[in-house]
Amino acid sequence: MAVVCPRCKEGSLLSGEPTGSIVADFQGAYFASAPEPQTEGAGASSESADNKKSTVLLLTDAFGLPLKNCKIMADELAKRLGCDVWVPDYFNGKPLIPFEKMSLPSRAGEKVSTWAWVRLFFGVLLPQIPTIISNRPSIVDKRLASFISLIKEKKGYEKIGAVGYCYGGSTSVRLGGTDLVNSVIIVHPGRFSLDELKAIKVPAAWICAEEDMYFPDSLRAQSEAEFAGRKDKPNFVEYEFKEYKGTAHGFASRPNLELPETKEAFEGAFEQTVEWFKKTVTQT
Repeated sequence: MAVVCPRCKEGSLLSGEPTGSIVADFQGAYFASAPEPQTEGAGASSESADNKKSTVLLLTDAFGLPLKNCKIMADELAKRLGCDVWVPDYFNGKPLIPFEKMSLPSRAGEKVSTWAWVRLFFGVLLPQIPTIISNRPSIVDKRLASFISLIKEKKGYEKIGAVGYCYGGSTSVRLGGTDLVNSVIIVHPGRFSLDELKAIKVPAAWICAEEDMYFPDSLRAQSEAEFAGRKDKPNFVEYEFKEYKGTAHGFASRPNLELPETKEAFEGAFEQTVEWFKKTVTQT
């Protein structure tokens, strides 16, 4: 079963450069530190308040750490949330899709051709089979569990949120069924099972593309029904689903900001992420 689709390799680079750092002692993860607290006279805002007991994990798409977008987004999340943000190297230095394979993105309404699937198979999947096997979900989940244990021990975090994009979205679904995190955001996710969905036991926000072969309308309806059906039951958790019109898979992590509807959706999805974590992770 393919772990990526033709749209998984589409995307654009965000402008600017990362300001955080790769930390070898933390399994090669990217670290965007919380801003230093400032006094009101220095122009501080509640968004830059010191919050050393909380952290957020940004779980990348198939491009992993080599694509700078995840680092730039982590830097901005750290500023907006006032907490540390980590981007784990959960592919162990071998992302599913090499950075140089990235192509221009699509928008909603543009169909994926048969030829695109052929190019994906022979140009990306076939050469990457050993890497895909070494990054299967069971292995990635063990790496993440190890990483989370490490940051809890060394940094003393008490609350952890996780936001995952594409491959990271399906990883966030699985994390939501563990005791490792306190809140998750699932962004245009890759494949996951209904059993994994039903196991989620922490607050969960969903950021949805209008067109997504991995998360079609039928599966989204089933997912929403699962959470709605928990109302007044012991396993109820806070949740929300938001669809961004005019978008396709990948819009929230690799947006083409020259497309007005994509730019608006990317900014809206980021704002949703900030507000969800303020409510479920960083709020004291």
